[in-house]
Amino acid sequence: MSLNDPLADALSHIKNTERVGKMECTIKPASKLIGNVLSVMKESGYIDEFEFADDGKAGLFKVRLCGKINDCNAIKPRFHVRVKEYEKWEKRLLPARDFGSLIVTTSNGVISHKKAIEDGIGGQLLAFVY
Repeated sequence: MSLNDPLADALSHIKNTERVGKMECTIKPASKLIGNVLSVMKESGYIDEFEFADDGKAGLFKVRLCGKINDCNAIKPRFHVRVKEYEKWEKRLLPARDFGSLIVTTSNGVISHKKAIEDGIGGQLLAFVY
């Protein structure tokens, strides 16, 4: 683990665990951002559940997978996106229309790009999952 980008490490760990066929993984170190991204993934139906566990250091997340993730990754650099530009990024990062989700940080918190389009707000791209 590089620990330079904990979000990228967490998402690649989830992807690798999913590819191996395991149903549970542990992500450490834990952070608010990773927790917010995991909750968006849970709302979108890509993971079953996750819980925070205190290990005396930064903490960790125990994540239960449901086998629906084909790919997930952090987007680097974190591009700024206007409401009208979501479709362009959807075409660039996701395999098909209405398949998968971009995870965006906005003034309303960390949400999926579909919710951001509904709310009419732009933000910064964090990750994608499909």
